[in-house]
Amino acid sequence: MTITLISAGPMLTIQDAGRFGLRHMGVSPAGPVDAAAMALANALCGNEPGAAALEFSGPAGSFRTDQALRFAVTGSDCSIRIDTRLVAAGESHRLNPGETLSIAAPREATWAYAAFSGGIATPLVLGARATHLRSGLGGIEGRALRAGDRLPRGADSADTPCLRPARPLTGHRPLSESGPIRLIPGPQDDYFSAEALARLTECEFTVTPQRDRMAMVLGRTTLSAARGHDIVSDGTVPGSVQVPGSGMPLVLLAESQTTGGYPKIGTVASVDLARLAQLPVGAGFRFQLISRDEGEELLLAQRARLRKLLADLVAKPDSWMRSEYLLSCDLVGGFYDPGEILRPVMQGRGGETS
Repeated sequence: MTITLISAGPMLTIQDAGRFGLRHMGVSPAGPVDAAAMALANALCGNEPGAAALEFSGPAGSFRTDQALRFAVTGSDCSIRIDTRLVAAGESHRLNPGETLSIAAPREATWAYAAFSGGIATPLVLGARATHLRSGLGGIEGRALRAGDRLPRGADSADTPCLRPARPLTGHRPLSESGPIRLIPGPQDDYFSAEALARLTECEFTVTPQRDRMAMVLGRTTLSAARGHDIVSDGTVPGSVQVPGSGMPLVLLAESQTTGGYPKIGTVASVDLARLAQLPVGAGFRFQLISRDEGEELLLAQRARLRKLLADLVAKPDSWMRSEYLLSCDLVGGFYDPGEILRPVMQGRGGETS
């Protein structure tokens, strides 16, 4: 069971949950920039949340399969076609041998995910399949994918229905948040003057084109470290906000280095890191300071919402003859016109209802 890439965009990589427990050896986790979006794509295909899928920024490319499968695209609205037929992001669909799946670039976001039933089953490297581009680990030869690559899939059941969320999602993303990006001060906030710390929350920052899976550089507002922009290198984590000599803060992401020698004015709370990373180039935002305990509580609540969303997925109408779909419908809560249930199914198959 394989997927063949007919074409591939420039930032198409294989990612799973990431490799952990190796930071002391200089190996950062890699994995998805937006873990919740990838978890949703996998769940829609019947996979475990951390199964290997595709992450892309820019067009994903086009794909064919040698056996029928289910796929889902999440993280952003995208133009998705099976041959010439448009299908929606945020729910799973069937792809059959002989058909070509084409996925265009994300709209109004930066990172999106395509999962396939059974998951991508490339060999494990240091316990994970995630691609770490800067060190050449994982995926296929540790690189971005390209035309002609063949991706093996794990075991899959052809009878499993396609799924959708019980309620429509905003922008095909699993978690909808708004407001300032929350930031936990430190560990080197004492390197900055009171004026610089005030600018951190009073001024607006923008997302610059200088970004990749390692980090994103912020613009519009600069910060100056009164005690200098060099420190003895110490540990960094995804979300660390380093301030180099240019004064333009950079936020570390999934493929960040494990140590750094720039002072870190704060750390983006995990609850908001993916939201920040998803902002398109030119978008403006502000920071809001919170405590570490507040950040932990917010993250736990967010994870609970994600678990509920994934647990509440329902079978799609294209599987209406299956018991899973019938059980997802409220057939006894009131009076129904049978055509309301059958009409979208028949129309999708080119039929008519009266």
